Amino acid sequence: MTHAQRFRDVYEECHPRVLAYATSLVGRQVGEDITSETFTVAWRRVRDIPHPALPWLLGVTRNLVRELRRRDAHQYLVATEEARRITSGVPAGAGDVAEEVTGRHDALQALAGLSEGDRELLTLIAWHGLGTKEAAQVLNCTTATLTVRLYRARRRLEKALEAAPAAEPAAAPPTEAPYPTHRQGAPA
Repeated sequence: MTHAQRFRDVYEECHPRVLAYATSLVGRQVGEDITSETFTVAWRRVRDIPHPALPWLLGVTRNLVRELRRRDAHQYLVATEEARRITSGVPAGAGDVAEEVTGRHDALQALAGLSEGDRELLTLIAWHGLGTKEAAQVLNCTTATLTVRLYRARRRLEKALEAAPAAEPAAAPPTEAPYPTHRQGAPA
């Protein structure tokens, strides 16, 4: 059997299920793109495709989705912050930029301090909008297991966020007015 025939057989057998898996993770449009990328990888590595091919292909799909999410995470965070600013009705430049930057930095630092598993789980739910059942499918665990892991990950994130201000003693006490302490020495 030639490599082209092997690829064609794998494609015909597995394409609908790979598409369904990708779609369940990222929606129809992006799922189609991820499925195309999966089979591009399969074409390049046709010699490496084991029997049965489906688990290997789903692993490639999951890795491509994870890569996509890593690339988009920062952009998504920036867009979310901008949307929050716009919907709050606060004109650009009206808020205390230093506080916004510090808050975002603290949140990203707290998230970065978590284990990779906690970060992945929290971003699947919070940033990518998956429900617990879908997230459990992505992580290959039961919904009950995922619920417990999610609870624990959220508690660890809360503790990391609570520890962030304590780690920065130079921050102004919350009882003081925020503008004079942050604006001192600023050029007019």
